[in-house]
Amino acid sequence: MGILVGKDTRLVVQGITGREGSSHAEQMLDYGTDVVAGVTPGRGGQTFKDTVPIYDSVAEAVEKEGANTSIIFVPPPFAGDAIVEAADAGIRLVICITEGVPVLDAARAVRYIDALDGECRLIGPNCPGVMTPGEARVGIMPSNIFRRGNVGVISRSGTLTYEVVDLITKAGMGVSTCTGVGGDPIIGTKFVEVLEMLADDDQTEKVLLIGEIGGEDEEVAAEYIKSSFKKPVFGFISGRSAPPGKRMGHAGAIISGGKGTPEAKVAAFEAAGITVSDTLAEMVDRAKQLG
Repeated sequence: MGILVGKDTRLVVQGITGREGSSHAEQMLDYGTDVVAGVTPGRGGQTFKDTVPIYDSVAEAVEKEGANTSIIFVPPPFAGDAIVEAADAGIRLVICITEGVPVLDAARAVRYIDALDGECRLIGPNCPGVMTPGEARVGIMPSNIFRRGNVGVISRSGTLTYEVVDLITKAGMGVSTCTGVGGDPIIGTKFVEVLEMLADDDQTEKVLLIGEIGGEDEEVAAEYIKSSFKKPVFGFISGRSAPPGKRMGHAGAIISGGKGTPEAKVAAFEAAGITVSDTLAEMVDRAKQLG
């Protein structure tokens, strides 16, 4: 079954006429994702690949095509407004791929969605999207490395997501749903919320959780797993060699004021009964041994 995206996803691509938007819209179409519309202001009335109608607003895409999910490939200065526009139009799931969204814009967008009280969910910004193999690819994850299976994957890192999925496939296993939550300091959906959905997903039998330095999302997730999550969880924390005060790749991956250290995250995982590995390969191998 998987979570978040699937056969019932009706996708609108915000920024479909841009370089990244058009490239990934084509790949999502080729995978079989139901891309029902694109949005680029001023391009309304045109079509993408002769089949996908383009509208000037998300509201039109919702009204005329029944879009329920949006993916955003809009430049950073406008991405925050694009998130709010999608939520305001009635989109249920917004996935923002854009990297470098100004922090205040992201905070405003997240606050707006939070005020909708569950009517809309945001994944990202600065995330690789969501993939339910065999059903829908909504993001930039390379579909050729995926096969369908029972392993749920949650990660803050796009690159490590691709690496671990490739290892899962080569190990003869498969993925139920893979969710990249994003590496920015302010994001919509956190680890715990994805874990709650995976807990109720019959297809998912075990979870690989890839965290990194910075923030407290991993510690919060560990508390939830310790108290409420019954499925086996295998963990990995990246950035263990990062010096304090130095940002490592992601805007959110920074140790500051003694918070967000790899030692604290590993300790929290272990206290929650999560099997922590030193490498992704070791994590996948341990998950395979479970059966």
